[in-house]
Amino acid sequence: MWDKLRDVEVRFDEISKELSSPQIHEDRARYLKLTREHKELSEIVATYRSYRKANDEIAGSKEIIDASNDADMVSMAKEELALLQKEKVALEERLRILLLPKDPNDEKNVILEIRAGTGGDEAGIFAGDLFRMYSRYAEDRGWKVDLMSTSDATAGGYKEVIATLNGANVYSRMKYERGVHRVQRVPTTETQGRIHTSTVTVAVMPEAEEVDVEINDSDLRIDVYRSSGPGGQSVNTTDSAVRITHVPTGIVVAMQDEKSQIKNKAKALTVLRSRIMEQRQAEADAERQADRRSQVGTGERSEKVRTYNYPQSRITDHRIGLTLYSLDEIVNGDLDQIVEKLIAHYQAEALKGQ
Repeated sequence: MWDKLRDVEVRFDEISKELSSPQIHEDRARYLKLTREHKELSEIVATYRSYRKANDEIAGSKEIIDASNDADMVSMAKEELALLQKEKVALEERLRILLLPKDPNDEKNVILEIRAGTGGDEAGIFAGDLFRMYSRYAEDRGWKVDLMSTSDATAGGYKEVIATLNGANVYSRMKYERGVHRVQRVPTTETQGRIHTSTVTVAVMPEAEEVDVEINDSDLRIDVYRSSGPGGQSVNTTDSAVRITHVPTGIVVAMQDEKSQIKNKAKALTVLRSRIMEQRQAEADAERQADRRSQVGTGERSEKVRTYNYPQSRITDHRIGLTLYSLDEIVNGDLDQIVEKLIAHYQAEALKGQ
């Protein structure tokens, strides 16, 4: 570990020197690559330097304790030593976490797909509740939410809603949300007060860029048709809706929310590219027989990840056995109560495997 940290610090200093050179701006591609690498290494190096500083100060405190005849000075040095040793342990633990292999998608934006599952009208209403929860969470973190496609449910909420979340490290936190979310509550239409159980499926895909997934035009079948439902005067009068089929994989994406066929096509291609990348990653995981417990977000979508019990104000994340009684806070966007614990759990699991 320490050899690796020294190598990281040397590399960080090399990059810093190159970035300070005026010539670097002549090669924009290399400049951007080095800037990203510099950013990735900066926290590791800063933590490593803090660790070394704590070590030096520990040595200084021990020297005072061993050499000084001043009782007050020795007492202060012992207090300082105890604090420094705690700091050293915390910094070492942080360094181990920082050196864990990173998910290459963590810094990407995401495409969020929420679909009502079993439970009829209540599932659609809960799909709407989840979308509001994620929208508020995104707002709190300074992310931007762009609605791409919706299919309204009859009693409110959505049969399906697709949106993009754009911002800093979106996938690193949202990847824990994918899977089946179960709600237990008394629907407003229930006259006898019986609790119903419904489910909603959440898919979270890293947004694929053109460099991530190259799509050949010859592999696409594009159909245009008239939009249905609300949307303005042009709906049902022009062929603005777009359905794209990727023939090699059979993946189909349809978009009709925009009045412009060009905009619908662009949105559809964005979703298609991300679905293709997700499929390829899932196939690669299966081929390598990877341990899915350490790859949160690539598990089977049929897996029940969380239950929201409204009568007891209880929320349970089944992956880590976490139960909290703050359901109202969480569905109103305070999702970090769960996300932070998920991150800590899976980091701890990864450290065990080192």
